[in-house]
Amino acid sequence: MRSLPNLKVVLASSALKALEPALRTSHDVISAWTDQAPAVYADAQVLVTADDIPLERDLLTMMPKLRLVACATREYDAIDVDALTGDGIDVVGAEHVNDEDVADHALGAILMHWRAILAGSRLLAAGRWSGDGRLVNRSMIGARLGIVGLGQIGTALACRASALRMDVGWWAPRKKPTPWPRKSDLLALAQWSDVLAVTARPDGNDDMIGHAALDALGEHGFLVNVSRGRLVDEDAPIASLKEGRLEGAALDVFSRN
Repeated sequence: MRSLPNLKVVLASSALKALEPALRTSHDVISAWTDQAPAVYADAQVLVTADDIPLERDLLTMMPKLRLVACATREYDAIDVDALTGDGIDVVGAEHVNDEDVADHALGAILMHWRAILAGSRLLAAGRWSGDGRLVNRSMIGARLGIVGLGQIGTALACRASALRMDVGWWAPRKKPTPWPRKSDLLALAQWSDVLAVTARPDGNDDMIGHAALDALGEHGFLVNVSRGRLVDEDAPIASLKEGRLEGAALDVFSRN
């Protein structure tokens, strides 16, 4: 396998600083948050960024030799791909780079809510843990987790939930062989679930979780979204929470509207 040549690589933000040591083993790295002189960027061939980091036009114009924008996240919705490719610059994402981490995060949100960890912490801090203030919370065993979109993240979450002896079901438009039952449609999945976790890809799925899905999930249901904000009609969970028609929601992402 051929090794990459030594390249001049620009890191777009200090949020990506953790990548710097590994990149410096093979490449010349420019930190955009510290190196501001235009001449520093003249020979840069690669720009490393992330989906939520704005690409400043002034920065791009200082890199006439730029040939690749590498997004250190799976998606790059916020990047104007057409404009870059029109200038002869390729754009790539890091497919599956954090699937396991996102699944961990989703499970953490479920555990925090289902086991009342935050509520218990607040009671303890307020000195109300004993007596009438003590919580009697729920077991994960047998709790029903419905997963919307069983891709890499959804499958990783299903494996973790199964280890906790939760009952797992899922729905996506296309059938595929899995150890877990696929429900007939989204509303059937929501109605079956105690927890509804959204891990679907964003393509064509805007507002798929709205009033109908949350009404099916019900007043004791818990919604988790670790996909894209626009998959959830955000007015729906807000209204459902205010009106007591939904027990809780963990929205790791929000719409850009």
